[in-house]
Amino acid sequence: MRRLPVAVALVLGAGLVTACDPADTVTGPDPDETATALADAFGTGDFSAVTFADGTTADEVGKEYAEVVDGLGDLTPSVTADTIETDGSAAAELTWTWPVGGREWTYTTDADLSEVGDTWQVTWDRALVEPSLGSKEVLDATTIAARRGEIWGPGRQGLVIDRPVLRFGIDKTLVPKARAGDSARRLAQLVGVDAPSYVKQVEAAGDAAFVEAIVYRSEDVPEQAQAGYEAIDGARAIPDEIPLGPSREFAAPILGTVGPVTAEMVKKDPEDYQPGDVAGLSGLQARYDDQLQGTDGVVVTANGPKDRERRLFRVPATAGDPLRITLDERLQTLAESRLADVGPASALVAIRPSTGAIVAAANGPGNDGYNMATYGRFAPGSTFKSVSSLALLRAGLTPSSPVPCTSSIVVDGKRFENYDDYPSGALGTVPLRTAIANSCNTAVISQRGRVHGDDLAQAAATLGLGVDHDLGFPAYFGEVTKPSSETEAAADLIGQGTVLASPMAMATVIASVQAGHTVVPRLVDSVDVSVPDGVEPLTKQEDSELRELLRAVVTSGSGVGLLDVPGPPVIAKTGTAEFDHDGKVLTHAWMIAAQGDLAVAVFVDVGASGSGTAGPILESFLRAARA
Repeated sequence: MRRLPVAVALVLGAGLVTACDPADTVTGPDPDETATALADAFGTGDFSAVTFADGTTADEVGKEYAEVVDGLGDLTPSVTADTIETDGSAAAELTWTWPVGGREWTYTTDADLSEVGDTWQVTWDRALVEPSLGSKEVLDATTIAARRGEIWGPGRQGLVIDRPVLRFGIDKTLVPKARAGDSARRLAQLVGVDAPSYVKQVEAAGDAAFVEAIVYRSEDVPEQAQAGYEAIDGARAIPDEIPLGPSREFAAPILGTVGPVTAEMVKKDPEDYQPGDVAGLSGLQARYDDQLQGTDGVVVTANGPKDRERRLFRVPATAGDPLRITLDERLQTLAESRLADVGPASALVAIRPSTGAIVAAANGPGNDGYNMATYGRFAPGSTFKSVSSLALLRAGLTPSSPVPCTSSIVVDGKRFENYDDYPSGALGTVPLRTAIANSCNTAVISQRGRVHGDDLAQAAATLGLGVDHDLGFPAYFGEVTKPSSETEAAADLIGQGTVLASPMAMATVIASVQAGHTVVPRLVDSVDVSVPDGVEPLTKQEDSELRELLRAVVTSGSGVGLLDVPGPPVIAKTGTAEFDHDGKVLTHAWMIAAQGDLAVAVFVDVGASGSGTAGPILESFLRAARA
């Protein structure tokens, strides 16, 4: 507590002592003002309002203070002062508070003040900044990187976990500056990165920098890189661990990538991202970056000559929380292996009908990194007849109802035909069961008068198609819009026209038939999913009749290749969908099937037929899945 000076005026006269007038009070300089100015200066770095003892100038103090705190980066302290005065001198207790890693680093230092004339002067010392600092020590803050949260599959399978890598690059401390560019060029050529760009990076980096060229999984290091880098001055291969999936390709478009933040990310969200930060850049890694990245820690040290370092304050890093998803490592790897040799774009999605869990969502190499499995938009072709069948059953047909399967049918001048090589023995008036089994376009189109308004869209919604949900990842459920013409209504019934779906949506359709109720797929455990309001439920009779129709596809129709797959009975539907590409009419190839607690959709962008192109892929997957 500060002791204030007391001024007393003695007035002599008539033996009387009279109180002084306030205007005549004698006052001196107030050390509080100097102490407050000093505290403020530590916050701003401007010491011009403070007078220092022993001839030390404000500029000299400002430069030395900047040197002391430079290693703390953008951290700015809050400093307050409490002054105690004695005769001719005073002491200011400074309370420092630094915001470090989400916590407060608080301590006090003492400043000596001396009264010289009409001013109070401060004795400068580095210990004013931190009480233990020596005359040649500075403060430094080092980030402790948080361990990124893992991505787990069922049963805590480690899908994305820390895996060993080798970081190849040039260590500029190991090569003369004049030869660093040449070393960079040789290393770039050895590991196959752009040489001019890498040379530029190396030459621009600091003299003590390690400039990374490429990172390899430990098991994927090319033989020539492993054998040749040691012959290059300054080249190093540094072991490390980073979050990776089981393989480079494993669910890559869905899981996404992690890497240095882009300039756009920093500009958009400067509070969360700074240049040099590492964050999720795409897929689930980006969507759940806040959960996965954790919180970096910070250690503050006092650094002196000869690399001496003392720890002053530490905030430990907090690891990111794991993200739990439903992908099964074995089934996902199996699905990707079945698409590995498919040239056109392709996808395979597998769902557990009992839970809606997506256990595989594979994208083929022809997708160029695009997530067609859950987000592609394509005409589903005759696989959509599973939906049309439900609409017709609701309109009064049964699997035994006779329908005309003709070689062609004309609607408003538009001729519709069956696919090439349609079995002639299946033409004529046939049961609906036979028409669906052999995928007769004309039979289904002939019943278009029974489907009105949004009947088709309602049937699709019952089987999980065309109703949007936020599943916590990019997902397209398809759409079934009200037709604008008779021709469009006819095309919609056979999965052409304006009907669109993703492979995930078609896997959901067959999963709903297998489960006997509307299935909502899910991938992220923390995201709750449920059937939206207004969706008409699937009745037991409808489901029994649908299963009968789709079982006939396997026992006597276009899906007969699945008849001898070991295990429970398989239900299925094949499909092709025509589309125009550069003036040529090509066909998408589809097949959907369900067996036991597994529902699968296979899509190939360009194929001969559903049974001939997509069918063998699906059959191979089902057989291996049960192994």
